[in-house]
Parts: sequence; structure tokens; C-alpha cells
Amino acid sequence: MDAMSRFNLWRQKLSPQDPLFAELEDIKDNPGEIEERFYQELSFGTAGLRGKIGAGTNRMNVYTVGKATQGIARYIISHGRSAMDRGVVIAHDPRHFSKEFSQLAAGIFAANGIQAYVFPDLRPTPELAFMIRKLGTTSGINITASHNPKDYNGYKAYWSDGCQVSSEIADGMYRQIQAVDPFTDVQCMPFDEGVKSGKIVVLGPEYDRAYLDLVESMAIHDWNELDLDIPLVYTPLNGAGAVPFTEMMKDRGFRSWHIVEEQKDPDPDFTTVGYPNPEAPAAFRLSEELGRRTGAELLMATDPDADRFAIELRDDEGNYIPLNGNQTGYLLVNYILEGHRDAGTLPANGAMVKSIVTSTMSTIIAEAYGVRMFESLTGFKNICGRIPELEKMGYQYLFGYEESVGYAACPEIRDKDGISAGMLVAEAAAYYRRQGKTLWHVLQELYEKYGFFAEDEPNIILEGIAGAERIRRMMKHVRENLPKEVAGARVVKVVDYINGYEDIPASNVLRFWLDNDSWFAIRPSGTEPKIKFYFYTRQASRQKALAVNEAIKTAVLAMVNAVA
Repeated sequence: MDAMSRFNLWRQKLSPQDPLFAELEDIKDNPGEIEERFYQELSFGTAGLRGKIGAGTNRMNVYTVGKATQGIARYIISHGRSAMDRGVVIAHDPRHFSKEFSQLAAGIFAANGIQAYVFPDLRPTPELAFMIRKLGTTSGINITASHNPKDYNGYKAYWSDGCQVSSEIADGMYRQIQAVDPFTDVQCMPFDEGVKSGKIVVLGPEYDRAYLDLVESMAIHDWNELDLDIPLVYTPLNGAGAVPFTEMMKDRGFRSWHIVEEQKDPDPDFTTVGYPNPEAPAAFRLSEELGRRTGAELLMATDPDADRFAIELRDDEGNYIPLNGNQTGYLLVNYILEGHRDAGTLPANGAMVKSIVTSTMSTIIAEAYGVRMFESLTGFKNICGRIPELEKMGYQYLFGYEESVGYAACPEIRDKDGISAGMLVAEAAAYYRRQGKTLWHVLQELYEKYGFFAEDEPNIILEGIAGAERIRRMMKHVRENLPKEVAGARVVKVVDYINGYEDIPASNVLRFWLDNDSWFAIRPSGTEPKIKFYFYTRQASRQKALAVNEAIKTAVLAMVNAVA
């Protein structure tokens, strides 16, 4: 069925009183907009659904959410009565329609005889991941678009291991979803009726407490080893992080930390920040203003669903310097391993996991402590998905992370967790301050000890049908014209993961190693309309590393941008 046929079907099926019907009327004479909204069904990948909110098969709305949920309900039913009784736990972020979509999903599961658990309000993504294992549910659903702009929403699916669904499970769900007619096949119970009947259970505050207790159990040092008067700033970027982060900081005894008031409460329009991605330095504007007023050494931010976490550090000149996810990872890998070594609790069989596009400096740090660093594909379904495998191999999981400011500090929470990452970074800052150092000093010491690395992760945003096609052409061009030299350095190794490589499953990723201690990777994003690049080098000084990395980046981006 082509885009116009799908558009006409929706116009026939929707009631004129349906708000989405009005959207269709507004675009009926705009073939380009019809094509964008209906040229495909919003794809259900291994991260679930993600797209702009609005009418259309390629948009997030009650029909695409209903179709996905009914399909997942059928998938759970196929696993038998026990799977249905164990049920599904559902969470949501502060975005437009997130609560409505979560209640719709709960009503659909309930109508299909599947027990549903919901939170009374928005909660961090990592709390959902924890709750799946805590409650022993068969599945979990999170209505969130993570750090995307305000006009997006999304739908993440999890399985009983607490991870986002594996490719195998996602494929099984997708087959069921494809068989659902969103206008005739979706069974749904009114939310209030489901709660009254007990088929939908609203979780109480004791479950929030259980999550925080686990987060706080990850502490490396006790309060008497910390300078708890260290001035800190935190912003939840108008998302789900404010309440749990505040409770955690209070429980840990921090006395001089400050929250950005303008960004404390949920705001689906993210009015004070625009693009709510803590990776973007612009997201720290209000934090920097508050930091200068309070003398803060460390600025911290979580994204709207509080799974991503990023920081800025004050340098010796008093400037706030944004750290990329790799650099924060260096600090956390070293802090965790140093703390265990000093306490005599560092296991002989310790293991950490990083993605294939994350800096190898963390591998060098881990190996210096006798800990093995494993690799995975990007995404925490892959990073945390290695935990059961590592345990079977006799390893003790200590930490996992990827460069896109995601960190998983314990095996019980099998997704990235901005709350626990924030606790560990704040604790590290307080620990080193008691020794007369800042985290900025520690980072420089790590470069001195393990090598002067540079890291850069640019991307090119290409939206819509034309953008997706151009990204495909870019990847095809690079594959067919593999460079032999980049910025004066010889390419010595190329790995194309399209059919898998060693113990890494198949993925659309290209990785290149150069003869000057540099490497880079290219891949299309799986959840956003962009092609992503990763550049790393180690040189004799940080300045030299930055210059070499910049030259490689310039050459590669020029090569790719030349593809029309």
C-alpha cells in the first residue's frame, strides 16, 4: 500500500471528531507531507518505536501505539498463562501524550488478560528497568523519546531480563504487530476501570524507595571519606530526574548542592532548554549561570527520562568545560576500580563492557587494574545484554558504558542510569576534593598516566525520506570506496560489521584503524534521522591529539558530505 492509499484509509476510518482527523484534513492538498507521514509504518526495531507526534502511520499517535501494544500483548499471550499473570510494568516521561499513551497501553494489556503495573506519575527509565526484575514481570514498556526534541515521542519494549528486547524477541513482537489492524483489532479497557478491577495496579512509594536503596548501595566510599560541603549544581532539564536525584543527594548527605529551579519541574515543551540533550553544551546554560553564583566545581544534567547523564567541570581558570561521554567514562571507570582496589574488593574476574564506538582509553585503564573490557554493539540492550553471558563465563560485571553519556553501574539495573551515574560522579568529586583535587585534575592525571587521547563524535542530521536515502547512499559510497589514507595517515585495518565480526552481531557500522594510533567509525543512528561519526586518537600531548583528530574528522566528513 502506498502513502496516498494509507492516507485515504485513515480518512475513511477516523471519526471527524477525532483530533487526528483534523490533521489529515489540513494536509490533504500537501502530497509531500502525506508522503512523509504515510510512506511507511513507524518501524518497530530493537529499541521499539520513535517518531514525531501526529497523524499518520509514520508518526506516534494512539493508533500506532495501540497497534504496537496489541501486537506485544499477543506475543505475551503466546508464552502462556504464567507470562500473562506476571504481566507488564509501564512507565512514561514528561512529553506530550506520554501519560495518555502509557494509560492506553495499560488498558490494552488489561483487556487482553495481562496484568499491568503503572507508576502514579513519570519515572526515570532506569527505575522501569529495575522494576521489571523487582516485580518479576514478563515485559516492560516505557513511553519516552529520551533526549529528542519536543515534537517526538517513543515506545521502548523490555523483556523479563530487564533489558530492552533482543533482536530475536523484537522480531517475534514485530510479526505479531504487523498482523494487527489498529482500527478493528485493538482491545482496550478504560484505565479507571482497569484500576478498579485490579487488572491495572498503581505502584506505591515503596517501589521508588527500593530503586533508590539499590542506587545508594553502589556507593564506593562512605560519608566520612567525602567532603560533603562540595558545591555542586544539577539540572533534570525539565524531565523525570528531579525527585529521585534530590532524594539520593539528601540521603548521601550532600549539603551544598543546588538544582536549577527553572528546569526542576516537568515541561513537555522544554521551554528553558529547547533541545533537551545533556550532550549538547547549550543545555548547560542555566547550570553555568547558577554554578558561577554558587562556586560549583561540578555541573550535572540528566535528560528527560533520566537515563543519560552529562557533566561540566570547572578548570583551574574558573571556566566550565563540557566533558564528552568518553571522558566521563574514564573518570567513572577509574574511580570504581581504584575504590575497589583500595578497599581490597576488586575481583580477580572483573569485567566491564563498552560499545564498539567508545574510546579504547577506558580499555587501557581497566586492563591496568586487571579487569577485562568487553565490547558490544551500541545501545544498552547490547551492553547490559552481555551481563548474563559474562556471568556464565565466570566474570563479575562491574560497569558498562557508551560514549553517548550512558552508564550502567550494576547488574540489577540493565539499562543506562543517570541517577546512579550522578551519585557516583558527585561522590567522586567529593572524595577527590577531600584529597585536595578536583575531577578536572583527575582527568588530566589520567591522560598523563594512560596517554593523551582526543575524542570527537559529530553527526549529520538528515530528516525525512530524502535524508534516509542520502544516509544509505553515504554508507554505500564509503563501502565501495574504502579510503587507503586519511589526513596523511595510512589505513591499516577496516572492519565492516554488516555481517557481524568475531563475537559482535551484524550491524551497519564501519570501523577504520590508522597507522598513527588513531581510529574512527561511521554508522547510521538506529533511533534518530542522522549519520554518526566517532574519531579517536592517542598522541604525545593533548594538543597534538586534538589537532590530529580534527584533521581526520575534517577529511572523513568532507568525503561523506560529497555524496549528494
